[in-house]
Amino acid sequence: MAYIHALRFSWLTSLYDPVVRWTTREATFKRRLVAEATVENGQRILDLGCGTGTLAILLKRAVPGTEVVGLDGDVKILDIARTKAEAVGVDIAFDEGMSFELPYPANSFDRVVSTLLFHHLTREAKHNTLAEVFRVLKPGGELHVGDWGMAQNGLMRGLFAIVQLLDGFETTADNVEGRLPEFFREAGFNDVRVSANYATALGTISLYAAVKPKS
Repeated sequence: MAYIHALRFSWLTSLYDPVVRWTTREATFKRRLVAEATVENGQRILDLGCGTGTLAILLKRAVPGTEVVGLDGDVKILDIARTKAEAVGVDIAFDEGMSFELPYPANSFDRVVSTLLFHHLTREAKHNTLAEVFRVLKPGGELHVGDWGMAQNGLMRGLFAIVQLLDGFETTADNVEGRLPEFFREAGFNDVRVSANYATALGTISLYAAVKPKS
């Protein structure tokens, strides 16, 4: 499967943090996602497609007694994440790997969180990623995702064309057409919901949540 970098081209990686900060209402939607994940001390959390580590750091600082692991396929972006975590004095493990081939045993995480990953994945990779997330979550564990969602109006749909031009129409179509909840259910998750929608400079960011059944 072709790998799509955070801003499509590796040479743009250094611009990722400011671009995301100013175009996606990052602070607002990531803080809401952390609150909705209801993380507790002693839990093990996977930040899937962790990018530069912003969400992983938010989680660790919010609940210091958690074990937070970040995974991404981009070596350069992981170096940035490690530098950021070290700068603020938090202990986070950052692993290299792909979302559809997770290097972790079954039932090993209490929460999997992910932001701005799924719109980079083909439909096949989305399904394979969700199967892997389901596998590594403990029974009763939760998945929390923040990503581009169904456009809430014509303006949001028009603005999202910029994202599609950058990241590709094939990978982003399922997001803007609102298919992610359907994919979560097909993977076996229960209690699937869209908990929030945010109008941004590039389209609608949606927050999704789902639960792995206890049995």
